Amino acid sequence: MKPMARLVYVDCRTCGVSGDMLLGALVDLGADVEGLRRVAEKVCESTPWCDSLELHVSEELRGSLRGVRVEVRCVNTAEEARGSELLEAVRRSAEEVGLKGRAFRVAVEAVETMLKAESRVHGRPPGEVHLHELSSADTVFDIVGVSWCLDRLGLLRDSRIVSSPVAVGGGVVEFSHGRLPTPAPATLEILRMGGIPVLGGPVEAELSTPTGVALLVSMVDAWSPVHPDMKVLGVGYGAGSMEIPGVPNLLRISVGEPLEERLMREPICILETDLDDVDGETLGYVMDRLLEEGARDVKAVPTTSKKGRPGVLLRTLVYAEDADRIVRLIMDETGTLGVRVLRCTRYVLEREVVPVEVEVGGARARVRVKVSRDREGRIVQVKPEYEDLKTLSKRTGIPLRRLRRIVLEEASRVVGGLEEG
Repeated sequence: MKPMARLVYVDCRTCGVSGDMLLGALVDLGADVEGLRRVAEKVCESTPWCDSLELHVSEELRGSLRGVRVEVRCVNTAEEARGSELLEAVRRSAEEVGLKGRAFRVAVEAVETMLKAESRVHGRPPGEVHLHELSSADTVFDIVGVSWCLDRLGLLRDSRIVSSPVAVGGGVVEFSHGRLPTPAPATLEILRMGGIPVLGGPVEAELSTPTGVALLVSMVDAWSPVHPDMKVLGVGYGAGSMEIPGVPNLLRISVGEPLEERLMREPICILETDLDDVDGETLGYVMDRLLEEGARDVKAVPTTSKKGRPGVLLRTLVYAEDADRIVRLIMDETGTLGVRVLRCTRYVLEREVVPVEVEVGGARARVRVKVSRDREGRIVQVKPEYEDLKTLSKRTGIPLRRLRRIVLEEASRVVGGLEEG
């Protein structure tokens, strides 16, 4: 498995996302401003209704924090354009600036996402929908410019792009269609289509635009409310156009190297409850039921309860999606009044079960062998299934420890590089 070269985290938890803020953060990370000016020229030439398009780049403060502001000033000869015209302008502009492969797809998929959302909102085919604010040439530039910057910075090659949930703001704002609640209908539809996690607020203003969220849908590989583990190599801040009291209007993009990890991590829940009035037979039955219902592990730890009474700490390991169901089962079967839920992460090896054919006692038999590997594919542990060994030992009369050695020797020929765990 080829290791990823870089991780990219787009953080829009407080001030949302827009095309110009993405551009500002990418310029702050090192995207060539003069090259971006040439992109602006090509966009204007490739957009029939663009009379002029000027790019202004500056460092500005937002709430005493610096960021890069990318402002596009354009003159449009038409107030609106059809969806098919916007798509053609983006395609032509992307070709003119040399976008290929994933960079070209990011640009085209972003505008296609916007048109699908507008189609859903207005009930017309994507190519025929009439655009108002989104038809301006600066929309074409934002889409093509962000794709160009990502490509030139190398962030679309051997990288994983992760985004935070998106802040959308709140309140009511004026659009071409009248007064509407934030987020705008097209923005909300793109968020729905892309499965993007949304955060309301933190201010009453439009924080995320259709162009910004459409670009996220086309460029992002995963969503996470937590900054990924990485060695940070660069940070870029893109300044929004508004000054927001108490909230620095900045979008942040972090770029770094993933920390070397040979083990996988997965979220898990630990369920715990203290029992002092459950008999041994009932406890054994409950533990069996929990395993049957999907618990990953169950333990009963002897404890001393209130007033010196002997008790048991019942500890169960489950996946998060099973937690509510398993908690209810514990309550129903034990009568406990409360179950603690501890959400955490565990490191795990990748596991697979390999059937191994062995010849013992003059007969052939199949034994399941659990093989565990790290993320690089290196075999860390191998273990024959106990129940298969027990059954085979009873059938052949061969001691279990001898059978284990025979199975491991055969498994080493089937899988290779095994060591007994």
